[in-house]
Amino acid sequence: MATEHKNLSQYNKEEIPNGADFKIGIVVSEWNDKITRNLLSGALEALTENGVKEKNIDVQFVPGAFELPLGAQWMCEKGHVDGVIAIGVVIQGETKHFDFVCDGATQGIKDVNLKYNTPVAFCLLTDNNIQQSIDRSGGKHGNKGIECAIACMKMIALKKKMFR
Repeated sequence: MATEHKNLSQYNKEEIPNGADFKIGIVVSEWNDKITRNLLSGALEALTENGVKEKNIDVQFVPGAFELPLGAQWMCEKGHVDGVIAIGVVIQGETKHFDFVCDGATQGIKDVNLKYNTPVAFCLLTDNNIQQSIDRSGGKHGNKGIECAIACMKMIALKKKMFR
């Protein structure tokens, strides 16, 4: 397991760009909201700790993980964000629904990245059980929301550097 001995919340603050001028959208799934709200808290904490102003963060909610790509696309279409963080959780059940939702959300988020040339951070937990999700949303493995916020900021800074 990739996160077994890794804390997702650890990062070197010296390597993070100052986000004072960044505008970031966050689209959050309402499904499994105890987990997604923990991921959102982690993302918000990381963004503000690294200079992103609260007024420059737009948080919107969608019903589930499958709707994350469309929510991210609408944020990109509005043109007021430098990057988006897509937050959701899909937990393995007894049917293939898990596979279809995970695949659709994953491919959709990737497509939005490329279509709009805008970083869309993939903060979608795809776990076998609720305990794994708890462990990755503020539990023993830290908070993937923090990791994705940092990834989004790094990609925004890279784009600004490459296209100045």
